Amino acid sequence: MLDNINLLVLAPLLNIQLLLDGLFIGAIFALAAYGLALVWGVMNVKNLAQGEFVIMGGYFAWYAGSIGIHPILSMPVAIVGMFAFGWVTYRLIISRVVDKDMFISLLATFGLAIVIQQGLNLAFGPEVQIAESGFDTKEFFDGSVTVATIKFISFIICIVLAVAVVLFMKKSRMGQAIRATSQDARAAKVMGIDTDRVYAFTYALNCAICGAAGVMISMIWVIQPFYGVPHSIRSFVIVVAAGLGNLPGVVMAALGLGVAEQYGGFVFGAELQQVTVVGLLLAVLVWRQVQMRRNRQAVQ
Repeated sequence: MLDNINLLVLAPLLNIQLLLDGLFIGAIFALAAYGLALVWGVMNVKNLAQGEFVIMGGYFAWYAGSIGIHPILSMPVAIVGMFAFGWVTYRLIISRVVDKDMFISLLATFGLAIVIQQGLNLAFGPEVQIAESGFDTKEFFDGSVTVATIKFISFIICIVLAVAVVLFMKKSRMGQAIRATSQDARAAKVMGIDTDRVYAFTYALNCAICGAAGVMISMIWVIQPFYGVPHSIRSFVIVVAAGLGNLPGVVMAALGLGVAEQYGGFVFGAELQQVTVVGLLLAVLVWRQVQMRRNRQAVQ
């Protein structure tokens, strides 16, 4: 570990490489985390199946590549398909627990995650898959810094999707209904807003966002039916650190997590890369608890 830290000091360009990789992948983390923040903030549902939705989106891209279609072209299909899946899932499962205790929603979404994992395993097998993008890799500083073209393209797509979601939330009638429901569901219902339809749309929108993120992850990393848990943990870390309804905070936390994970993987080794994510989750939870304790003391 000390040798790796010394290498970071002696090779400044290596820091640029890790920083760029972290920012590129952090932008994708931001998409999935914003979807979780929507569901959590509007419906008060802690969705433990978030990572599985991402992996499902990845299989759209992988399957497209397997039949000769470029994986990136599967993104519209993944978005529409995951939106429909989210709507049906809400009607069949989430609508029955949205008004219940928090632990009931946790158990329901945990069970949903297990069902999705086993379904993907039966459909596509347990092998690790990757959607081949076919794009090249650019080299800078005589090859000391490399940037995969697919990472840069994914970064641009993330920006476009984020802007589209923000404009939708601010300008569209449904977006305004979602914001009103998140502030006070009872008052929104009194004003004539169909909150059940808003909840269904919010959950479906979350699935669609995760589907888009999964398409990009399948071309940058690898996918496997049981790889959803790390993505769920990342989303929870980002949302807890940023707070609900704080899109700039979600973006900054996601980019920071992406960079921290790259540095953690380099310093501690790839086999301990996920330890960095779990450690950050524990640190954020402890920090939040300390903040809450200080606020309680101030009120007293």
